Amino acid sequence: MSQSTNKPLWIQDRDTVIEQSVDAQWRDSIPPDYTRTNNFLKQESQYNHLEGSLEGIVQNLVRAFEMEASFKTNPQQWVSIVNEKFRMSTNGGPAYTAQDIVEVGTYNLFLTETEHYNPKEEDFESSANLFITAFPDGFVWEVMEVFSGPPNVTFKWRHWGTFRGAYKGYEPTGETIEVVGMSVAHVSEDLKIESVEHFFDTNAFLEKLTGGKKLADGEKLETGCPFHSETSEKP
Repeated sequence: MSQSTNKPLWIQDRDTVIEQSVDAQWRDSIPPDYTRTNNFLKQESQYNHLEGSLEGIVQNLVRAFEMEASFKTNPQQWVSIVNEKFRMSTNGGPAYTAQDIVEVGTYNLFLTETEHYNPKEEDFESSANLFITAFPDGFVWEVMEVFSGPPNVTFKWRHWGTFRGAYKGYEPTGETIEVVGMSVAHVSEDLKIESVEHFFDTNAFLEKLTGGKKLADGEKLETGCPFHSETSEKP
């Protein structure tokens, strides 16, 4: 449902951004459905930020960006960023453009090569499917704390989900896997993202996904395929 507000679209609720993206070019030709993710958030969220608070604004902006980065294939249609200036980096690594994200996906830009994940061997779809399979209820995100306001917004966040599906042949443990990180976003006067730097322990995240028993070749989980038709939120 649309929100009646004078606030810029990109700092409103993510579903409102989707609803207002009438002519958007969607990756799967249809808008994403966050119904399951939203329900999971209602049950699991630890932070209920007030509407209009700095924390709430930052959370809405980043969730809008995450949605656009995952599902809008034309960066010129992303309302959450200043496209010609936008750059994103992780842990002091290379700075990527919005077009880079569209072509290879956020996972392949966030995660470095390890024995448990090699971004050179994955494309946008295969990397997304790996984590949608591992977290069929969603791998959701929320702001924990904001330390400084615009134009250089520094904030702490958490990403978490229940590890219920296999990951690269490792059986799920059923535990909640949480990643806590920090980000610094430089925003424009109208609160669009010009650049964002993320800082988090990528190795610890992957180690948790490979801590269970290795499935034998051809062995399948009794629960069957954990894919679902609704959108899962991504790291």
